[in-house]
Amino acid sequence: MFINNTLGIDFGTCNIKIFNQNKKKIINERNIIAIENKDRVLAVGNEAFEMYEKAPDEIEVVYPISGGVIASIAYTKMILHKFLGRGLGLFSKTCDYYIAIPSDISEVQKRAFNKLITSSNIQAKKVYVVDSAVADAVGVGIDVHKAQGVFVMNIGADTAEISVLSMGSIVLSKMIQVGGNRIDETIMNFLKRKYSLVVGEKTAEHLKKTFCCAVPERPDSKTVVAGRDVVTGLPIEKEISQNEVSEALNEVLSSIVESARMILERTPPELSSDILKDGLYLTGGTSELRRLDDYLASALGVKVNRFENPSESVVRGLAKIICDPNYNELATEPREKIYY
Repeated sequence: MFINNTLGIDFGTCNIKIFNQNKKKIINERNIIAIENKDRVLAVGNEAFEMYEKAPDEIEVVYPISGGVIASIAYTKMILHKFLGRGLGLFSKTCDYYIAIPSDISEVQKRAFNKLITSSNIQAKKVYVVDSAVADAVGVGIDVHKAQGVFVMNIGADTAEISVLSMGSIVLSKMIQVGGNRIDETIMNFLKRKYSLVVGEKTAEHLKKTFCCAVPERPDSKTVVAGRDVVTGLPIEKEISQNEVSEALNEVLSSIVESARMILERTPPELSSDILKDGLYLTGGTSELRRLDDYLASALGVKVNRFENPSESVVRGLAKIICDPNYNELATEPREKIYY
């Protein structure tokens, strides 16, 4: 027996988010897979992430989405099948799929997302695509139908997507290859250079989420970090300064600000006045970096709106587009171009 259902999917670099209309539930897990000897799936999601940076050579633990696009269709299919088959009642020949896709990528890269669904044995009934920035705005509660400028910045793991919207469409959009992973790399390089301390990506990510701050604070905070000594190669602990790390992050954050300024400079004046009034809507998992809103507000001269659980804003937008008839038209069916 097949049950009508609709799924909304946000293929994030770090996390995959799936909305199940029938169960009114969002699955949010690491978008990562562990493969043994190139062919046997050991684990996906959070379970596979536990193996990251710890697995032996014969086990490959990889993220199949990179830079906002699909790096491995085969591995992404495996992840999707595992999630849809975990007793969640998602498989159905009458299933419709709504996929969030960045606007500032090539047509070939956009078609890869559609191909991911249509070329697998999921046998989808229909596939719809939604601009990620539009779903993002809907997900934080904005009525995108209005003739007003909406300034949205989604900072994810690999990319930051900066967009201006009006009347349900994208006016301007730019995606840059700067995100949480670049911040993690900056932290790792800084600790190695300043403290002769080698740490892994997981440690750097943990510091980003629990210790780092976008702007220096007084008094300065300290914490102890464990890693490997560059000189001796032995395990060691070092006390590090929060404000020193903040200064190291400035180069990464300033590149995001520069791209945002370029978008604002090209924005039509009437939309600019709306942005000045309503401010910037900041979303994405990396937006949770401490005091990032203060940093951006100071650099851009607009107020910054933050939200609870910002990493799920896109998939929440997909959920509303699926469930609310007033928003259904924001999704479109991809059409193949025919050349004569």
